[in-house]
Amino acid sequence: QVQLVESGGGLVQAGGSLRLSCAASRSIFSINAMGWYRQAPGKQREWVATITSGGNTNYADSKRGRFTISRDNAKNTVYLQMNSLKPEDTAVYYCSLSGQTRDYWGQGIQVTVSS
Repeated sequence: QVQLVESGGGLVQAGGSLRLSCAASRSIFSINAMGWYRQAPGKQREWVATITSGGNTNYADSKRGRFTISRDNAKNTVYLQMNSLKPEDTAVYYCSLSGQTRDYWGQGIQVTVSS
């Protein structure tokens, strides 16, 4: 019922910035929680950040202060601003939406941070 498409990934040098976007196929105004996850090669998927309909945000401890999650309901889009990127941030990043009966996921987008 809901499609999520990530964009904005790519290759960046350590210390640089990227802004990821996640466009939803429907209004996200009433969606309570949307978030970002990431998965590095050979490792488990980990939670990065979450934002609620009220604008409250939560971050994994290692991301707090460098990453910022936001949402634009008029554009049906959630963003992840990533600053001071490190090689350890290299991963496939996934957008997620928490529905009433199931969770929805984007296909993922590659972020590569070079030394």
